[in-house]
Amino acid sequence: MATLICDGISEIVRVKAGKITLVRTQSAGVHFGTVKKRKGKEVTLVNARRLWSWSGACSLSQVAVDGVNLNKSKISVTVSEIILTEAIELIAMHDKAAKQMMEAKPWKS
Repeated sequence: MATLICDGISEIVRVKAGKITLVRTQSAGVHFGTVKKRKGKEVTLVNARRLWSWSGACSLSQVAVDGVNLNKSKISVTVSEIILTEAIELIAMHDKAAKQMMEAKPWKS
């Protein structure tokens, strides 16, 4: 368990290592992958992807539960590891959504 401070408000956030999690950052966008470690606002993901844009869900909460419309969304290639230094929202992904998005073909123009 760790304390996350956003806009001066302290929150207790529980994130399980090894769980595929959606992470919204202050300025680096939205990423998802397996949590390797977390310390404050810094989150390290392995086998991570960036969600550049999405369709089929009205919010990141719904993305984490239902996934996205893969035909109208942009999901990056997988990187082996990424350190996100300004995580402001972490949402554990439901298994179905995580599987759909992790297995999605990377978007290319």
